[in-house]
Amino acid sequence: MSLQLWIWLMIGITFALYIGIAIWSRAGSTKDFYVAGSGVSPIANGMATAADWMSAASFISMAGLISFMGYDGSVFLMGWTGGYVLLALLLAPYLRKFGKFTVPDFIGDRYYSDTARIVAVICALIISFTYVAGQMRGVGLVFSRYLEVDINTGVIIGMAIVLFYAVLGGMKGITYTQVAQYCVLIFAFMVPAIFISIQMTGNPIPQLGFGSQGHDGMYLLDKLDGLSTELGFHEYTSGSKSMLDVFFITAALMVGTAGLPHVIVRFFTVKKVSDARKSAGWALLFIGILYTTAPAIAVFARTNLIETVSEKRYDDLPGWFDNWEKTGLLTFEDKNKDGIVQYLADPQLNELNIDRDIMVMANPEIAELPNWVIALLAAGALAAALSTAAGLLLVISSSISHDLIKKIINPNISEKGELIYARISAFFAVVMAGYFGINPPGFVAAVVALAFGLAAASFFPAIVMGIFYKRMNKEGAISGMVTGLLLMLFYMTKFKFGWFGGGSQEDWWFGVSPEGFGTFAMLVNFIVSITVCQFTSVPPKEIQELVEKIRIPTTE
Repeated sequence: MSLQLWIWLMIGITFALYIGIAIWSRAGSTKDFYVAGSGVSPIANGMATAADWMSAASFISMAGLISFMGYDGSVFLMGWTGGYVLLALLLAPYLRKFGKFTVPDFIGDRYYSDTARIVAVICALIISFTYVAGQMRGVGLVFSRYLEVDINTGVIIGMAIVLFYAVLGGMKGITYTQVAQYCVLIFAFMVPAIFISIQMTGNPIPQLGFGSQGHDGMYLLDKLDGLSTELGFHEYTSGSKSMLDVFFITAALMVGTAGLPHVIVRFFTVKKVSDARKSAGWALLFIGILYTTAPAIAVFARTNLIETVSEKRYDDLPGWFDNWEKTGLLTFEDKNKDGIVQYLADPQLNELNIDRDIMVMANPEIAELPNWVIALLAAGALAAALSTAAGLLLVISSSISHDLIKKIINPNISEKGELIYARISAFFAVVMAGYFGINPPGFVAAVVALAFGLAAASFFPAIVMGIFYKRMNKEGAISGMVTGLLLMLFYMTKFKFGWFGGGSQEDWWFGVSPEGFGTFAMLVNFIVSITVCQFTSVPPKEIQELVEKIRIPTTE
């Protein structure tokens, strides 16, 4: 069977599965729509959390980033994995015990202020739209290559699918759809990795294979170091970033994880506090399978790419090169007119430009794996992007319908009216997400990393001090969130998008990249919050008692 037929078959079956689940589990109440009726089992919630967590950035981009950055790319592994541990241990059980639907709900009630709630809603919307931009670009990337449509059409198809099961099923539909999507994406990620590990090293376990000897008797990492230095790149196993920047990026990704609203809300979907802890453990196991495999895929893909294209005649390159060239994500410019591909670190001499986001998806084609494996990978990439996009869209719609309309604008609205507003909000959120997918601000993981920085700068201090610091009041929390968010937005737009006069890498403050600046902005948030709260009134007695109550362990 041809590759195109396999792709249509795999994507058709998985999409039919997602739509069927959405119809079966459609939401009938606001509790169903926001938190799946708080009746999801820990294992199912662990799978859904893993799918929500492992976005297009994890599935498509992370291994691609590591394959180009080498050792420096480890910041994404350490930051995202460590961040989930931080969230599971430090925040999830306490937030579940608090028992609210959303992060702005927690902040609004904990800081006894509608102003705090509105600031939290604005933060949630900015974070979610920044994050969802990466997901919709991921959807467009997959469709553009595998369904042979342009990226814009691919984004629109993805929008229609997400809109259907997010609007119909709410969190209930999304949760059970994400369970299916986790099964699809992890199978799709592991099968090519196992195939290629056997092909290159004879070891069926990718996590061990990339540190093993190849069939030529040479260790794979030593071989890649040699290939990289020959082309003028730094050694794959050595880093070029400063230690300070590595620390700041890792910390921003970690604490940003603990402030991501679409991940936090997953812990409100279980029956009790103990289930929140259990589902966090299951999710960590499910996430670990992919995250320990990504470095192996990065090494396999980078080695195969260099050996396949470098110093080869353009006319003799295999079919996969032509397939990806058609998407515009891989380009060759014959600068010296000799017909031979020069892939070099020197930008003046380099003739090959590769979008990092294609590395995972092109990997099975480069390794000449069977068509069904390539089709499976396409279905998995779509599952990863769509699962996270759906979770983010629900955060956006619930922030508007529940936190703004229900809690502030019209407290007397009926449950049916609130559900209607939630679905209308989801529709407009999908349209906005589609716009960002068609006009993306950068490659997937870079955009997503900025969302983590925004979450670190705004939400993390407010949530942590809301749980562990009784003295923190509304004035301190609001001041900290506004300061951290504005500082991060300024730095991000200045150095990523050239606003406010722009700036080059040499102009970075203290040598810290925009991806790592969330840590700096978070520290400023803490300082401002604590300073302001010392000069303003203490929280009401009932709020202090509430903080004490949610910190008491429970045997539920």
